[in-house]
Amino acid sequence: MFQVAALYRFAPFDDPAVLRQPLFDLCAAEGVKGTLLLAREGVNGTIAGSEAGIAAVIAHIRALPGCAELDVKYSTAAEMPFQRLKVRLKKEIVTLKVPGLDAARDAAPYVDPADWNAVVDDPDTVLIDTRNGFEVGYGSFAGAIDPETKSFGDFPDWWRANAERFAGKRIAMFCTGGIRCEKSTAFLRHEGVEDVVHLKGGILAYLEQVPAEESRWHGSCFVFDERVSVGHGLIEVGEKE
Repeated sequence: MFQVAALYRFAPFDDPAVLRQPLFDLCAAEGVKGTLLLAREGVNGTIAGSEAGIAAVIAHIRALPGCAELDVKYSTAAEMPFQRLKVRLKKEIVTLKVPGLDAARDAAPYVDPADWNAVVDDPDTVLIDTRNGFEVGYGSFAGAIDPETKSFGDFPDWWRANAERFAGKRIAMFCTGGIRCEKSTAFLRHEGVEDVVHLKGGILAYLEQVPAEESRWHGSCFVFDERVSVGHGLIEVGEKE
């Protein structure tokens, strides 16, 4: 059994290139595989390995500037879900292509998974799935709007084309693990939206913490490794039925 860690943190890295090799070397030494992205705005990725190996890598990342509160979702896989290790330098840890956004500073308030059902059930709240259309095809929350984007970078154009529909409404946004919502809610606030919130820890945190019998989630959640998708309790589901 392997431990899988999906992680991210928006944090100011003055020189992410300096951080790359020590992180790669530690992962390799611990037998950890997967992909980690480093940029001036922080770190993002999903890795898998032994519990001890994952713990060592997480401790290393938490020691980086601004990363003490690194967001990590743990799950398990029966087989190693990654074939190799990649630690890459990027312009953004999640690509939105909107200059000047500071998600660490400007992201909207969180809603805890335990309180999310009330948001889903509220008829005066507009629920927006920020993932791409392929991911939404595996599952989503009841009543959520699917922007039908091909990539996250398409979201700003979709929002600007539809913003008038949502004028004066409360906006609630969600994504797989929380990172895209950190950035998309910062974008909405940059666009002048005042009442916007997002699901803390994303769908993965909701599926982990909310009992299936109380769930507003339908289907499974696509994940970016060879498990393909997971359900409540973050149990492997696999391909769409």
